[in-house]
Amino acid sequence: MALRHEPTAPFHAVQHALRVLETVARHTGGVGEDQLARETGLPATHLARLLAMLRREQYVRRTGDGGYVTGEALVLLSAGYDRKTALERKLQHSLSKLRDTVGAAVYLSSYVDGELRITQYADGPRTPKVNEWVDFRAAAHATALGKCLLTQLDHDGRRDHLSRHRTARLTSRTITNEKVLFSKLDAHPASVPVLDLQEYAVGTVCAAVPMTAGRSVGSLALSLPVRHAHRLREAAETLSRHAAPLLLSMAL
Repeated sequence: MALRHEPTAPFHAVQHALRVLETVARHTGGVGEDQLARETGLPATHLARLLAMLRREQYVRRTGDGGYVTGEALVLLSAGYDRKTALERKLQHSLSKLRDTVGAAVYLSSYVDGELRITQYADGPRTPKVNEWVDFRAAAHATALGKCLLTQLDHDGRRDHLSRHRTARLTSRTITNEKVLFSKLDAHPASVPVLDLQEYAVGTVCAAVPMTAGRSVGSLALSLPVRHAHRLREAAETLSRHAAPLLLSMAL
């Protein structure tokens, strides 16, 4: 499968975070911010934001003298055969926090072996998930998370997908013309969340951002009842800002 995605802000943040974590791990007795800045080459303000995120996610912790050492979450994710369970728990915890932050159901999805898969999600009584009235695997052309995944495939990858999952009309807003769909996907900036404005289901709006590193194709999405459509863009921006910690968890 060939990809066309370009690095996004979360991807760059993860690359920088990994550089910080590698440096912290080398200094088992702790390392201060000044030395971290020198060894990673990151500007002090950017480093401070990364360290705040890494502390919040428990990937590093601060020592009594102000240095930084490896945190509990990083140890758990490095624990051999327990890593899969630890990762699922970490991602679910992060998704639950994100659900509460944006006030919407949130979803992690991936594109594996030619199929869309929702791998984890977090919803609740006040943030119900989308009613899957049509199998999401067959509706990538109409959902925010599906279109976000398709933007990351090249032309042949998209054609291959749509040869198996036709662009059925699900609502009056669904794009069913393949040429129009591809044109919109090609024109969509990688830094801007993909939206679904009642294209999959009447009464629901969604947004999604890429979750890509290396050759992996994924997305982080949210859904809202249409009565909350006025919150969609702000929620999508919050979603984008919180993508890096989740992507980092998957990259470790």
